[in-house]
Amino acid sequence: MNVRSRLEYCSVAWSPSLRKDIESLEKVQRRFTKRLRGLQHLTYRQRLNKLQLKSLELRRLRLDLIFAYKLVFRLTELNLNDILKLCTEYRHRGHKYKLFLPGCSSNTRHNFFTYRTTRTWNNLPADNTDFSNLNSFKRSITSTFLASYCKVYFFSKPIVVLRYHSETFIDAYCYFIVAC
Repeated sequence: MNVRSRLEYCSVAWSPSLRKDIESLEKVQRRFTKRLRGLQHLTYRQRLNKLQLKSLELRRLRLDLIFAYKLVFRLTELNLNDILKLCTEYRHRGHKYKLFLPGCSSNTRHNFFTYRTTRTWNNLPADNTDFSNLNSFKRSITSTFLASYCKVYFFSKPIVVLRYHSETFIDAYCYFIVAC
């Protein structure tokens, strides 16, 4: 039985939003990797790197973006207009496939696929993201970019992030997961 496939099954529909739920799912992979021969003495990050795995939260976020790609480019039988709406005007920074994010006053709705994915999708870097086909898109989504959208940070490693603010770039140190 493949445990990870069960943990990721339909994650677009049920992806947890509470920190305790995210941590309890991650604990499954953490315990499993700890039991592998020769990896007991390594930290969780080292075990993931050695096994070439990503955190489950990072994988769920990536799967959300891949499903959004399939919706936008009509690679699924679902109709994009039933779930998401493309911005009709291209006056924005970034890529030209921006999605419309309607206002919402409910905290519960902010955790739905449409809201949690639209924010990340609209912030995809235009220069690094390849929208030409699905496989190119998958390769262009980097873990470093996605890590900034994770709610639970399993590893802290300081890195410098440049943020655009008032016509100038300012340096800000952010601590977040960098799953290589």
